[in-house]
Amino acid sequence: MGWVYYLRLVNTKFQADCLKARIEDAEGWLFRSVPKYIGVYRTSKGRYGVKMHW
Repeated sequence: MGWVYYLRLVNTKFQADCLKARIEDAEGWLFRSVPKYIGVYRTSKGRYGVKMHW
């Protein structure tokens, strides 16, 4: 399976890191399987998002 991008973009890296931490903390009930990698990425317009890889 390829990358899965979270549907919300935020303005700062801090907000994206907080969103990443919430996703990592909710692995038990949010997803049926645990992602191998959860990371923060930056778009070409300067906004940040969270991506996961299974």
